[in-house]
Amino acid sequence: MNNKIIIINGPNLNLLGEREQSQYGSITFRELKDICLKKSEELGLTTDFFQSNIEGEIVNLIQDSRKNFDGIIINAAAFTHTSVAIRDALNIFKKPIIELHISNIYKREEFRHKSLISDVVTGGIFGLGADGYILAIISMQKLLKK
Repeated sequence: MNNKIIIINGPNLNLLGEREQSQYGSITFRELKDICLKKSEELGLTTDFFQSNIEGEIVNLIQDSRKNFDGIIINAAAFTHTSVAIRDALNIFKKPIIELHISNIYKREEFRHKSLISDVVTGGIFGLGADGYILAIISMQKLLKK
């Protein structure tokens, strides 16, 4: 494979453009998906783009990704701070993983300062808005070349 990735988005990210624009900007989820798929194609990556508000669906997807994808970019959203199940599934993946957050979780409420997944991912991008997705795709492409 070596060029197939999945971008996984957690709860409430389907409401981008509608919610807390001061934190997340005005880009819609559809616009974000389109720019990510376009950038991936430019870099020679085959990319699936997924969103769920359901923890178990994300866990199942991560588990299934072991056989189908070479890398994961994940914005686990609120599950970042609460889901041991997602953390454990990511830990089993054993391929490059980039943790991504549109906002800087370390400049927000205290409960958001703890990421349960940071210690099992390859690297992270925080607080750079929707551009963080593009940076994550570029970074993943470089990781997969190694």
